[in-house]
Amino acid sequence: MPVMVQALVPVFALIVLGHLFRRWAFPSVEFWPQAERFTYYVLFPAMLVYKLGQARLPASAYGDTAMLIWSMLLAMTLVLVLAQLYWRWDGAVFSSVYQGAIRFNSYVGLAAGGMLLGDEGLSLTAIAVAVMVPTLNLMCILMFSLVVTQGPVKLKPVLRAIISNPLIIGSVLGVIWSIFEIDFHPLLAGTLEPLSNLALPMGLMTVGAGLQLKALRGGSGPFVVSSVLKLLLFPLMAAGLALMLGLDGTLVQVAVLMATLPTATSAYILARQLGGDAPLMAGIISGQTLLAMVSIPLMLSILW
Repeated sequence: MPVMVQALVPVFALIVLGHLFRRWAFPSVEFWPQAERFTYYVLFPAMLVYKLGQARLPASAYGDTAMLIWSMLLAMTLVLVLAQLYWRWDGAVFSSVYQGAIRFNSYVGLAAGGMLLGDEGLSLTAIAVAVMVPTLNLMCILMFSLVVTQGPVKLKPVLRAIISNPLIIGSVLGVIWSIFEIDFHPLLAGTLEPLSNLALPMGLMTVGAGLQLKALRGGSGPFVVSSVLKLLLFPLMAAGLALMLGLDGTLVQVAVLMATLPTATSAYILARQLGGDAPLMAGIISGQTLLAMVSIPLMLSILW
């Protein structure tokens, strides 16, 4: 078995395991939503602080990561505008296609980055997450205001949600810790390390527990378009942009990995709250997560 596939098998095995546990109501139906909250608010922030805080990355890594990520998001947005000009979906459908083609599942990305690229890859993936999360939230809110929402969109709650996002807080604290090269006190390290070790397996199982396979019955043209753009075209674009910007090494591998990821589960919440096509969004999330089990190893073997 190729090394890359061997490293990714546990990622997807844990997703499948989480889905099966949720279907079997083990340990209970109420457990998995609470496990997701615990992972989001406690485990992942602890992991980001601990892993990033130990990283000793050059200052240029932060600027290069932001430049590449922003270039990727702008390029994909232009592709999606062209797609909308051709297919002319209604606003609610386009909102789901847009989120499906440009957002990413940070749990899968952090797990895969750590397993495939080690601590350096995990640190760069965490920086990419810190750049992408606020940027994508603002871009998606703006998109909804243009194609779906009637009347002005209130940016204040959005900005508050971004500032209070646990993944961003954990990443910022970890980066500050790293920049000032502060050593973790043994007692703090002894607390953060086990939480950090628990974050990735629990996060992946909650991804599986959140899959809505019934939503795949509504598979349609918009689902196919968003999945092709996200899982196949986006990684190619990421590699091409990295080449144009003169970047190489682990950063490019991280950017390509992020581009191969299925869309974020949180896209469903945004679609439901802002008038998007929530059933289509649920189908895109679940379908892409399943397709990614094949597309991620395929695209990484081509582009790495």
